[in-house]
Amino acid sequence: MDFEKIAKGMSMAVPFADHLELEIASISEGEAVVILPERPELTNHVGTQHAGALFTVAETASGAAFVGAFAERMGDVTPLAKRAEIDYELPARGQVTANAKLGMDRNEALERLDAEGRVEFPCQVELFAGDGTRVATATVRWHVRLKDPPVSGRIR
Repeated sequence: MDFEKIAKGMSMAVPFADHLELEIASISEGEAVVILPERPELTNHVGTQHAGALFTVAETASGAAFVGAFAERMGDVTPLAKRAEIDYELPARGQVTANAKLGMDRNEALERLDAEGRVEFPCQVELFAGDGTRVATATVRWHVRLKDPPVSGRIR
């Protein structure tokens, strides 16, 4: 799987993440690392990274981890972030790195997707300042459905 190509495609597919100049540093099967740069326009009134920018890098990292796990099926599915929660632990100064990991076994998620036509799962994210201090954690719950769900005996 060409995860580097996938990372470049994600940047093009999500204009808001590109607007913030987020860097998808790595994607693998169910994991991703995304970097929020340090820029004056991303700071808040006290000079630290804005909460909205931190949320966005967490959500982007979770999406990249999802894409890494479902890469060969992306043409078959519609993914949406259904719910998200973030805990800001410390003010974030400088560049921030978001490390995301799928919160469900990839094979189990794909099996459920194929059997039920949809699957939901969490993705856990940790955010670290440039000095390695953890500044926030987040959980993004993804809802993924097949574009053409399996035919069942019941009418939808």
